[in-house]
Amino acid sequence: MEELIKLEDVSLIRGQRTLLDAMSWTVREGEQWALMGPNGAGKTTVLNIINGYLWPSQGQVQVLGARFGETDLRDLRRRLGWVSADLIAQIAGYHGEMPALDVVMSGSEASIGLYRPIGGEVRERARQLLAWLGAESLSDRAFAILSQGEKQRVVLARAWLANPALLILDEPASGLDLVGRETLLRGLSRLIAESENTPTLIYVTHHAEEILPWFTHVLLLAGGKTIAAGEKRQVLTDALMARAFGLPVALVWREGRPWLTLS
Repeated sequence: MEELIKLEDVSLIRGQRTLLDAMSWTVREGEQWALMGPNGAGKTTVLNIINGYLWPSQGQVQVLGARFGETDLRDLRRRLGWVSADLIAQIAGYHGEMPALDVVMSGSEASIGLYRPIGGEVRERARQLLAWLGAESLSDRAFAILSQGEKQRVVLARAWLANPALLILDEPASGLDLVGRETLLRGLSRLIAESENTPTLIYVTHHAEEILPWFTHVLLLAGGKTIAAGEKRQVLTDALMARAFGLPVALVWREGRPWLTLS
């Protein structure tokens, strides 16, 4: 399978602090990864390196076949999908009056906002994605007045519309209540099931129960170091999770999802 991400002995050092320590990680086409760890584990640092917003102090980075130092990172970023709180804030701040459907369609232009008429085929695809996410009723509502969970589903549809080879979801359930989180996760599962061209996902979280049955792999970080990386059942163990979170924990599997409790 094609290697979409390849980090080789990547470290990031700022002053006397090591933010990422000799990390090696390979993500192949068709794999679905959860990137997990406690706050301060280095998850955001890894994302910023993948997107070229941070440059490693040492090591090699290759994303979508492009080796850093030999490629135009602006072109590379257009091939990546990214859903984050910062993106939601940008859309709400600059184009909050836009209907949700227009926000989704802006994914076809890789733009914040729409600056030209969009054809009917893209419009129908956008409506379909919203429907799969249980958000079709939001189509005509202004983005700024949507709830946090509704905004998350709209920007997820926007990212999916662009057909990225690699889609990064940076803590998409953060700040959501139980109903909002489960609605988002069900919608994401439907996108995975219904789409013909499902991207490879990097789903960032510190909650084990968000790792749904269709996830194949987990990268577990703590303190800027890799605790484990590989198939999820090999990584999500009591011992490795306790090592990452620094507490004795017990992991229980229910209907293919891991649930973490203190032991």
